[in-house]
Amino acid sequence: MEIQLWREILDPYALAVDELVVKFNHIIEEYKKKGEYSPIEQVNGRVKTISSILEKAQKKNIPLQDIEEKMEDIAGIRIICQFVEDIEKVVEIIKMRTDMEVKSEKDYINNMKPSGYRSYHMIIYYKVETLKGTKQVQAEIQIRTLAMNFWATIEHSLQYKYKENMPEQIRARLSKAADAIISLDQEMSSVRDEIMDAQNSFKLKANMVADILTNIQNLYKVANKREVIKIQDEFFKIYESGDLEQLERFNRELDKISEGYRAQSLR
Repeated sequence: MEIQLWREILDPYALAVDELVVKFNHIIEEYKKKGEYSPIEQVNGRVKTISSILEKAQKKNIPLQDIEEKMEDIAGIRIICQFVEDIEKVVEIIKMRTDMEVKSEKDYINNMKPSGYRSYHMIIYYKVETLKGTKQVQAEIQIRTLAMNFWATIEHSLQYKYKENMPEQIRARLSKAADAIISLDQEMSSVRDEIMDAQNSFKLKANMVADILTNIQNLYKVANKREVIKIQDEFFKIYESGDLEQLERFNRELDKISEGYRAQSLR
């Protein structure tokens, strides 16, 4: 098959990956803007290389003219979550979307592979708009925790190195590592509420600080400079104390001061 023809085949898949990554990242931003915890920690995507497609086609006995139909992971999206519980939520989000049609699912979390591999896989149909019109492509979405992803990345590298001949000693150590990953995910789930509270407190403080600095910056344009410097110094003292309640009170008072100057400017 000519290189140019491969490009024509793969271009819609590249477009699908780009759009899907943008859409999942937008979901993360939506949660952040609402001040809520996002079940998606990060997302990335890739299109299979021509060499990987040829290798898999040979291994699975897939004729080249049938690869788009029979090879479901030419386009791949990987969604990383913090906790195992988040995976189910992400699956629900995908199923509710009208721009993605779920073809099949494989739960390798509750049904771990013999190697120790754990992840949740979904094959979806996704439509892209090209110069030749609308094209429906298949894409594989892998959903896993940070810990699962770490293990899977190492295992994939070793599989690539040894092909089908991974030494039994390495295989056994990978299996032990997979057990450790399960324990780690369970431990993280057991303190999930505490972790989320800590993360929410950090986000709340970061947002407040951003609002305060914006207000101070705007006050420099309309208020007495000495007064603004006093406000600024007071902010730094409160910030250094680490007292979140005091910072919240300061933020509310600064909002009132800023609103007063805005009202004066409209008279």
